[in-house]
Amino acid sequence: MTNFYQQLQTPAVPDLPNPQDRYDRLTVAQTNGALRTFFLKLTNALQSIASPRGGRFINNPYGAFQDGTDQTAANTTTAYAITFDTTDFNNGVTLSNSSRLNVSQAGIYNIQFSVQLVNTTNASVDVDIWFCKNGTNIDKSNSRFGLAPRKSVGDPFHFIGAMNFFVSLSSGDYVELMWRTSDVGAYIEHYAASSTPTRPSIPSVITTVTFVSNLSA
Repeated sequence: MTNFYQQLQTPAVPDLPNPQDRYDRLTVAQTNGALRTFFLKLTNALQSIASPRGGRFINNPYGAFQDGTDQTAANTTTAYAITFDTTDFNNGVTLSNSSRLNVSQAGIYNIQFSVQLVNTTNASVDVDIWFCKNGTNIDKSNSRFGLAPRKSVGDPFHFIGAMNFFVSLSSGDYVELMWRTSDVGAYIEHYAASSTPTRPSIPSVITTVTFVSNLSA
């Protein structure tokens, strides 16, 4: 029976005997035996990686981040960086300056976000969310989310803005999520845990960064 929880071990470099000036059958046998053992372990390791569950042995960069605060806009003509206050998971992807998602390994990354949008106004509002790389907007990365008017006073319209995008990054690059709203009455909101029934809190933003490939398109 296959053990899906086994750990892959890197084969140690074979300890080969020193070469002799003349042919020595024992030295050749020892050399062949050490090489045979090494390549057998190497083959087993490669077969494990190539198996249907081989991905469990691959250590790829990743990161998961969220925010537990409301994020508002002071005006409709400014682009604001979406911020985070919590790192849930990270391996080669780190958070800095509250908004920058930094990568240490070059490659193609899949960046996904889920933003809790609310509209407290009596009119429809548009919110744009796009990607920014090293301080520069990424072309054709914007999404526009249309929010309906509020349902009633004290009961805003709720909407989840979600998208994913592939980005080519070099080591040391960072990505930010940017947003703007057509009315400051629409913003990004979080919610505390609820009861009856018991429900988890709602982060204002959830974002994941997943390594896809080290090969450029």
